[in-house]
Amino acid sequence: MDKAKKPALVILAAGMGSRYGGLKQIDGVGPSEEGIIEYSVYDAIRAGFGKVVFVIRKDIEAPFREKFDGKFGDKIKVEYAFQGMDSFVPNDVDHTKREKPWGTTHAMLVAKTVIDANEPFAVINADDYYGVKGFQKMASFLVAEATPTLFSMCGYVLHRTLSDHGTVNRGVAVVAEDYLLKDVNERLKISRGKDKKVTYLGEDGHRYELADKDVVSMNFWGFHPSIFDTIEQGFAEFARENTGNPRAEYLIPELIDGMIKDGSAKVKVLVTDDKWYGVTYQEDKPKVQEAFAMLVAENTYPTPLFS
Repeated sequence: MDKAKKPALVILAAGMGSRYGGLKQIDGVGPSEEGIIEYSVYDAIRAGFGKVVFVIRKDIEAPFREKFDGKFGDKIKVEYAFQGMDSFVPNDVDHTKREKPWGTTHAMLVAKTVIDANEPFAVINADDYYGVKGFQKMASFLVAEATPTLFSMCGYVLHRTLSDHGTVNRGVAVVAEDYLLKDVNERLKISRGKDKKVTYLGEDGHRYELADKDVVSMNFWGFHPSIFDTIEQGFAEFARENTGNPRAEYLIPELIDGMIKDGSAKVKVLVTDDKWYGVTYQEDKPKVQEAFAMLVAENTYPTPLFS
């Protein structure tokens, strides 16, 4: 890979936002009505990223362009990629009965059209705040270490990723001593109880304890662009197998798990103590607004971010 090539940031913003009740991807949470996406772009620019790719649905293109077109000036190149029900779907698969997008791996795949063959890239969610250190660590990895067989995952400390207003789902990482990822176990409906313990809901309906210091995935990944060929093949197989399941999703942890297990890739875990903020629920918004006001007061960010 050309080490001089600046990495790109792919932001997955095509979600439906059903639990939030609106277009949370662009909802203002900063002191000057900045969206969480804008803080991610700002941190990416500071860390040395050269391009941002918004993966969205066609039906939300207008509000996205109204919010972001021209905002970042000449600081970073901006591209759009569109996740449709028919994007990269094999001709022999009937997609007309799909009820929701095909999942995060599919969303990443549609960015293939705007990522260069020698351009390493990171992937994040639109509605999650990842922190300054996370972007710095990811940028360093992408420039110096990413290869067709070595990827990365930014790992967060579980207790710094919980919501006060409902349960969350997290991929709990199993990390080897050499910081290579061994496994990611999806844990559902994680919350802190009145006894202060953090637990998740098992498939058997019982709750099981997690450790505050467990490392979890927040869907912040780093890849070599050769991953697109693997995804395209994998998605075609997934789409054929799930033609009759209109809500099945092809998720990034499933892709990674398969590649780790078949030995085709290794994943380095970049652990950060940044605090996560997100707006899974509408009730999360006031706390997130308060957090960004504090970050501005501490001079972590200016306001407005882009002027």
